[in-house]
Amino acid sequence: METIHTRYLGELRTEARHRLSGTTLLTDAPPDNQGKGESFSPTDLLAGALGSCMLTIMGIAARTHNIPIEGTEIAITKIMASNPRRVSEVVVEFQMPKRAYTEKDRAILEHASRTCPVALSLHPDLIQTVKFNYP
Repeated sequence: METIHTRYLGELRTEARHRLSGTTLLTDAPPDNQGKGESFSPTDLLAGALGSCMLTIMGIAARTHNIPIEGTEIAITKIMASNPRRVSEVVVEFQMPKRAYTEKDRAILEHASRTCPVALSLHPDLIQTVKFNYP
């Protein structure tokens, strides 16, 4: 069975439905590519998928090693290139909560983030810049 069913709505907008949950999301082309920019663009979803995957795999590692990461936030910046138009870099900047993280904790969390399935699936030409800010 398919994972996602996507339908073109016109005006450079799509609606994707997650088959398992029924959750839907819209995408719009960005204003700099003839769109309205009223929702995530497909390339925004790529960048967001990287950040969400990193946090999810960190969460699994944190649970396994009893490292509290609740409240962790990330800022994601997508950098586009042209000829051909593509995502050339995704900057993922983690803001870790105010807790005392040991060097071992940091190594576990940072390794988990960089080895998430999305990070490992992206083309090596796409630069993944990952920064961790600890209090």
